[in-house]
Amino acid sequence: MTQPCAPSNSLPLTGLRVVEFTHMVMGPTCGMVLADMGAEVIKVEPIDGDRTRHLLGAGAGFFPMFNRNKKSIALDLHSPEGADAARRLAATADVVAENFKPGTMAKYGLDYAALSKVNERVIYVSHKGFLPGPYENRPALDEVVQMMGGLAYMTGRPGDPLRAGTSVNDIMGGMFGAIGALGALIRRGITGKGQEVQSALFENNVFLVGQHMLQYAITGQAAAPMPARISPWAVYDVFTVKNGEQIFLAAVSDAQWATFCDALGLADLKADPDYASNNERVRRRATLIPALRERLAHHDAGELTALLLAHELPFAPIRRPEELYDDEHLLATGGLADITLPDGERAGQTAQTALFPFTLDGQRLGVRLNPPTLGQHTGELLAGLGYSAQEISALRQARAVA
Repeated sequence: MTQPCAPSNSLPLTGLRVVEFTHMVMGPTCGMVLADMGAEVIKVEPIDGDRTRHLLGAGAGFFPMFNRNKKSIALDLHSPEGADAARRLAATADVVAENFKPGTMAKYGLDYAALSKVNERVIYVSHKGFLPGPYENRPALDEVVQMMGGLAYMTGRPGDPLRAGTSVNDIMGGMFGAIGALGALIRRGITGKGQEVQSALFENNVFLVGQHMLQYAITGQAAAPMPARISPWAVYDVFTVKNGEQIFLAAVSDAQWATFCDALGLADLKADPDYASNNERVRRRATLIPALRERLAHHDAGELTALLLAHELPFAPIRRPEELYDDEHLLATGGLADITLPDGERAGQTAQTALFPFTLDGQRLGVRLNPPTLGQHTGELLAGLGYSAQEISALRQARAVA
């Protein structure tokens, strides 16, 4: 059954104002987390817009994915008038978020040191490539830190490092920024004072591969890339079955192995003492897996799905992202929501976006505001800061705002 979306006034961050000076994925993800939970999030864009509005290829989904439930104000920070408007806006914020290179925000009086003098309650979230240290001035991208942080090595085959199939560090780096902001908000409720929060791509990536670092520290053996790893479970693999279909199958305990054999008619393998325990099966994967591949090749994926469901065994079809639009579980539980696209050839048309993977009081966090068009809320927000209609008109004519 579709999960209802939480009403705006029941969301936990209702009444909180967030001003974000962000672009690309990392900073906007932080803002989206706070926005989905009810905060008023104001995205400050340059007057020609966030570059992700018009990216092609793999970047085409960036802006509509990470900028829902936000307002847009377009300001030219290079102009004195635009920078002054930005400072006035930031002074009204509970949280300010940014993801520019070190030193950029200080040039406009929009760094934590400057803003905290005006408002000691402000929480300031900086998203960087690296936390302060020897690397902090290096340019960083998700792919850069995946390569230098061991994730690409672990993802690809030996000798063929490969970035993960989505912007894992950008997205998680923004989520960690939001987690830090939430912690700082709780602390502010106790002390009355804000603080600066820093989140970084490289450190996020190191956290992701921390389990492999500890594997080496504990065993003395370096972790092999995932395609060549020694799995802790004997049956934990992708199998090609009838008509070339593929399916992931797993049996991660001795009880599951016995059930697996019963479900698929593998009585001889179940009775073989060489395969009696998981560790014995792991040691004999070189013979076990080829045997399973040969036998499973005669089954079709639908048949296997029915058998594994009936026996409560783990499995997964191999799907492409676009196929998830037809996923019965997502459709039944409200995991997708309609948005109106703000830019490009399909501007004004409807598409579906993925919601956050949790509920509050049994309700999904839905879409209250579509991804904004550039400067959609500029006039409204400037008026809220005390600018008169004449002053706003003059700022527009001077190209200080859009």
